[in-house]
Amino acid sequence: MNYVTSIKTALFTFPFIAFLFTIPFILHQYHKYGSIHKFRVLIVYSFILYMMTVYFLVILPLPKVSEVTNHISDMIQLQPFAFIQDFIKETSLVITEPSTYLKAIKENCFYTVVFNIFMTIPFGMYLRYYFKCSLKKVAIYSFLLSLFFELTQLTGLYFIYPGPYRLFDVDDLLTNTLGGVLGFLLMGLFTKRLPTRDKIDEESLEQGRKVSGFRRLTLFFLDLFLYTVITCFLCLIFEKKNSIIFISFLLYFVVIPIFMNKQTLGGKLVNVKVLYSNYWIIRKILRMIFYFFYYLYLPFYLLVIVTYLKDYLMMDARENLILFGGTLLFLFFFYLSHILVLLMKRKLYYDFLFQVTFESTIQKENKKE
Repeated sequence: MNYVTSIKTALFTFPFIAFLFTIPFILHQYHKYGSIHKFRVLIVYSFILYMMTVYFLVILPLPKVSEVTNHISDMIQLQPFAFIQDFIKETSLVITEPSTYLKAIKENCFYTVVFNIFMTIPFGMYLRYYFKCSLKKVAIYSFLLSLFFELTQLTGLYFIYPGPYRLFDVDDLLTNTLGGVLGFLLMGLFTKRLPTRDKIDEESLEQGRKVSGFRRLTLFFLDLFLYTVITCFLCLIFEKKNSIIFISFLLYFVVIPIFMNKQTLGGKLVNVKVLYSNYWIIRKILRMIFYFFYYLYLPFYLLVIVTYLKDYLMMDARENLILFGGTLLFLFFFYLSHILVLLMKRKLYYDFLFQVTFESTIQKENKKE
C-alpha cells in the first residue's frame, strides 16, 4: 500500500519538476544540437519520472518527528547477506509444497529483497542505453545511488529528523547494485531494436541545421528575457532611468551582435543567426522597434483604451466583464495565431517586410568541434 502511495506522489509531483526542468533542457538541446529530438525527450523525461518514483519509494512514508527517537548505532546493519539468514528463519516456503509458494512471495523477507533488486534494474538500463556506461560504471553508479538512499535514511532525511527513521542495511547496497547490473544485462536484449544514442545525436544535428518555428519562438522570448535582465541591471547602476531602455536596446540588439558575428546573446545560445538582405543594422533596429510596439505596446494601449471606454461609458459590472473578456480573448488569439504560424514553419508577414532569414549555426559550430 505504501508503494502505491509513493508512486502516486511521484506522478503528482512530476509535472512541477518537469516544468522547472523544461526551459534549461530546451536551451541545452538547442545550444548543443539545434533541435529537440522527440525520442530523446521521451527518454530524459521518463528517466526523471523513474528517479523521482524511486526516491519517493525510499523516503516515504515519513513518520512524525516526535516518533523518531532512534540512535544511529541502533539503525545500522553491516553484516553482508543477512537477508539470506532472515529468509531461512522467517519464510514459510517449503520447496516440496507448491501451496506455500504464493504465501512466501507475499512475506516481507522475500518481497523486500526482490523489490530492492527490481528498483534499480531500470537505472542500469538507462545508464547502458542512453548514457553509454560500461558494466563497471553501472555497478559503481548503482552502488552510489543506493548509498545515497541509505544515507538519506540514516541522516533522518538530511537531519530534518533527530535520528534515522529507517535501517541502514548493507544488504540494500548489494541488492541495489545487483539490480543495476541486471538492468545493464537486460538492456542488451533491446539495444538492437532501438536507435543508438549516437544515432539520436546524429539525427538531432541534422534537424538542427534548419531553424524550426519553436526554435525561433525560443529565441524571441530568450532575447526579450536577456534584454530585460540587462535593462534592470543598468537601472540599478545609473540614475537616469528614462534613457536606460534605449541604451540597453542598442547595447543588446546592435552593439553585442557587432562583436558576436551578428548574433544576439540569445542567438548564440540557441545557435541562430538572423540575416538581413542589406543594411543589417538599420533593418535590425527597425525590426526590433516594430517587435516592441507590435507585441508589447499596442496590446498594452489597447487595454488602456478599453479601461478608458469603461469609465467614459459608465458600464455596469456585466458590461465590463464582457468588454474585458472580449479584449483578453482577442489578445489571446492574436498571440496564438502568430505562434501557430511559426510552429507551421511559415514566415510571419513582417519577416518579408524586413527581408529577414534565419540561419542555423549548428553545422558550423560542430565543424569547429
